[in-house]
Order: sequence, then structure tokens, then C-alpha cells
Amino acid sequence: MSATLYERLGGEERIKPLVVDVIDNHYRNPLIRSRFEKISDRAAFERHVVEFLCAGSGGPQSYTGKDLMSAHKGMNVSEQELVAAIDDIVAAMTKNGYDQAEKNEVVAILYSLKGDVVRV
Repeated sequence: MSATLYERLGGEERIKPLVVDVIDNHYRNPLIRSRFEKISDRAAFERHVVEFLCAGSGGPQSYTGKDLMSAHKGMNVSEQELVAAIDDIVAAMTKNGYDQAEKNEVVAILYSLKGDVVRV
């Protein structure tokens, strides 16, 4: 039996620092920085992103945040902003030493969620 994406990502232990790097990248990205500067509780946001990535990749964690559609409703996120966010995620995965196969799988999952994020 092959390992789950969660296992290949290194479980919560490796996902937590990945999420910190992703969010740091978002705060530095001029295309999307303003969206993240509005977050009042970064620790809670990071916790929800960790839960989302863990649960969505096959881990045992439960996701306790809003569903994507509700979280992005009214934000009018553009396709360019989505691509910028995904680029930030791939850059963080590279920094954290993930293989191309895991990067490809995460990118595919993120693009599959596009309808719940872009222009909602």
C-alpha cells in the first residue's frame, strides 16, 4: 500500500513549518499581501491552514475552519491572485525540501478548489 499524501508531506510535524513559510510568503507577495494583512489572528489562521492541509491530505486531523466558499465569499479573488498564492506554496515546499511529486499533487488539489475561491 502506498503512503498517503499526508505521510509523504511528513505529517503535522513537517506541515506546520511549511504553513508558516507559506503564510510568510503571502505577506511578502505584493499581489496578495493586502488580503493577508487584514487577518487579525495569525495564530488562528495558521492553525486552520495546518488543519486544512492535514485533513485534506489524508491525515487524522479535523478541519474546524470555514469551508472555502464561505471563507472567500465576497473577496472577488482573481485567477492571478490564486496563481500567486499557489506559487507561494510551491516556493515554500521547495524551501522545505519536498519532492516534485508532492508539489505536483498539492498544486493539482489547489487548482481543483478554484471554483470555491475565485470570483465568489
